Amino acid sequence: MKVLVLDDEPIERDQLQMMIHENYPTWTVVQAQTGREAIDLADEWGLNGESFQLGFIDIKLPGRNGLEVAALLKERMPAMNFIVTTAFQDFSYARQSIQLKVYDYLVKPIISREMLSVLTAYVQEHPEYGMKSGIVEKAIEKIKLHYHDNLKLASVAAELHINPNYLSRLFSEEVGMSFSEFLLQRRIEMAKHMLVKQRQWSIQRIAEECGFSSQHHLSSAFKKHTELSPKDFRNMGVAR
Repeated sequence: MKVLVLDDEPIERDQLQMMIHENYPTWTVVQAQTGREAIDLADEWGLNGESFQLGFIDIKLPGRNGLEVAALLKERMPAMNFIVTTAFQDFSYARQSIQLKVYDYLVKPIISREMLSVLTAYVQEHPEYGMKSGIVEKAIEKIKLHYHDNLKLASVAAELHINPNYLSRLFSEEVGMSFSEFLLQRRIEMAKHMLVKQRQWSIQRIAEECGFSSQHHLSSAFKKHTELSPKDFRNMGVAR
C-alpha cells in the first residue's frame, strides 16, 4: 500500500505520516510539498510500473489548488483514491470533489480518532490494504499492474518463489476473496473506467485491454457484478 501525503506545511505532513504509521505500519508513505512535486513523483513511479493507492491532499496549496492536482494525479493513476484535508471554509470546493470521487474529508486540525475512523472505513472497503504480509501485497501489485495479461496464480507464485497453494490460502485469508475473484474485480473496475473515459473504443477493444478472453466474457461478468451491460453502463454515464 503506497500513500501520498501532499501538504505545503512540513508539520502537517509529518503528523499525517505519524498517524498513518501508528495504525498501518507496513504502508509506504511518501511526502510532497507542492503539486508539481506530487505530479513528478507520480510520473516517476509510473515509469517504474508503480502507483499510489491513496492520497491525502491539502486543498490550500501554492499555485494549483489540491483538487486540481488530484485531478492530474487521477489521470495518471485512475485507481487512486483521495482523502481531502481542509478547513471549514474550503467546502466551496465540494462540487469539484464529487467529480473526483473524493473518498472523505478530514478537517484541520486533524484529530487522531477521526483519522483512524476514516482509515478503518477505507480498509473495510478495500480489505486488500489491511493485509499483513508482503507476499500478498506483491501479488496484489502484480494484479493491478498486469490485469490485462493472461495472469495466473501459479505464475505469480513462481515469481514470488512460493507454493501456489500457500499463496492461494494466504491471499484468501488476508483479502477476503480468492486471487481469481480479485483479478476479475480489478478487470471490471478498469472496464468501468474505460467505458466512461474511452467512449470511442468498442466493447471488444475494452475487453481486450482489460484482459477478458472475449467481448462475451466481459459482458457476462460485467452484468453479474453491476446488473448492467457494458453498453448500458456507458450510455448512462455511470462510474461506480
